[in-house]
Amino acid sequence: MYRNQTIVIISFISLIASFAFTNDFSLGILEKPTYIPPSKQRQGDSAKGYAYLTTGDYLKSGMPYSYFKVFYPKDKRNYLNRTGKDALVPYDFNVVRAPNDVDVVVPTCLQCHAQVFDGKLYVGLGNTFQDFSNISNANNPVSDFGAKVMKTFSPKQYKAALPIFNSFDAVLGGMQTEVRGVNSADKLATLLVAHRDPQTLEWQKKPILEIPKGVIPTDVPAWWLLKKKNGMFYNGFGRGDFGKFLMLSNILTVKDSSEAREVNSHFGDVLAYIKSINPPKYPKTIDASLADEGKTVFVNNCSKCHGTYGDKGSYPNLLIPESIIKTDSLLYSSNQQNPQFIDWFNKSWFAQGENPARLEPFDGYIAPPLDGVWITAPYLHNGSVPTLHALLNSKERPVYWKRNFKKPQYDYDKVGWVYERVDNPKRRIVYNTTLPGYSNRGHTFGDKLTEPERQAVIEYLKTL
Repeated sequence: MYRNQTIVIISFISLIASFAFTNDFSLGILEKPTYIPPSKQRQGDSAKGYAYLTTGDYLKSGMPYSYFKVFYPKDKRNYLNRTGKDALVPYDFNVVRAPNDVDVVVPTCLQCHAQVFDGKLYVGLGNTFQDFSNISNANNPVSDFGAKVMKTFSPKQYKAALPIFNSFDAVLGGMQTEVRGVNSADKLATLLVAHRDPQTLEWQKKPILEIPKGVIPTDVPAWWLLKKKNGMFYNGFGRGDFGKFLMLSNILTVKDSSEAREVNSHFGDVLAYIKSINPPKYPKTIDASLADEGKTVFVNNCSKCHGTYGDKGSYPNLLIPESIIKTDSLLYSSNQQNPQFIDWFNKSWFAQGENPARLEPFDGYIAPPLDGVWITAPYLHNGSVPTLHALLNSKERPVYWKRNFKKPQYDYDKVGWVYERVDNPKRRIVYNTTLPGYSNRGHTFGDKLTEPERQAVIEYLKTL
């Protein structure tokens, strides 16, 4: 089991000779940022949401617990302070009872949405230590041979595991990234829905959609940002009920839409919990005077896109067109090149009922809130920039770089991972910005700042 989530193209063309949106940049004749309106969201009980997230059965098929104990040692850290069998498995797995009364170990949302940082687990922090670069059916612990052995000698356990076995067979060979530290959640979703009837959600052995080639990398955004956002995902195309998107992992093993409805009934609570998460405070000393200077620079240069902070802060919820942001376009453009996926979702069970969700693609990306930005390195939507300092000075960005995944070190001055520039990308631990989807170009607005201004802005960002 590996470790580790109405087509509307909104484009306003300026007809005037020039347009200045912020002091950040003069646009000339360019598309304008587009506001994302809010959608009605469910309310819930955050305590119940946390319990369901960390002990619940939103996946109902997994490796039988009796087999899991053989493949994986007992987890002694118990970051979540759980009890029973949950206390014996890693924080990103739950032990649940399958429909045929077999205890199974299931991967959870925390595979991607939690990370250990400086010895402490932060639920809601995107996991940048996953290794999707070494995923295939070949290294799946439950090989075809192992599954046959289980089927022969433990048929009841095999039946409990069969839905997740089917999913692994369908997805593992198609979601491998080029480097470690990025996520292939978008490809995983595409692979899974290709095997699901859009109305009944029942498993289809042969894919009903054409599966696009390639894997587009993403960084995992922090969950605590969701309370401010009106659109989910980096291009803001997740609209309507956020709970429906949060429960998408259920299609890894879901039997049918009746099971999905039961799982969905808990996700108002899960959303309430996610909205209750606050970003961790910067743990080192902050130069208050320098941070005050940085706040002024930030407000004058960055706030129109990223918002203001504090008691009277506000977040603008703006989609920034590619013509302005100029970051790697492969992620947002893949949605336009794969309309069958958008169509599947917008006609599916997820787009129906009392709390419908929908996808609205856009040629660009949402300017995210920056709460807790200090702990969310690497930066940009594909994790291509290792530090905040490099984000604000594009000339500093390395073409090839690597960090230590076994003994990670954080640079609290430049804010981000301590990294090493290398001359070539021979190993998968080296981030290669020359690959399609992995570029570190764009978001060059910080280049016009002086170095003292840049340092001041970084000091201010530590306070958020």
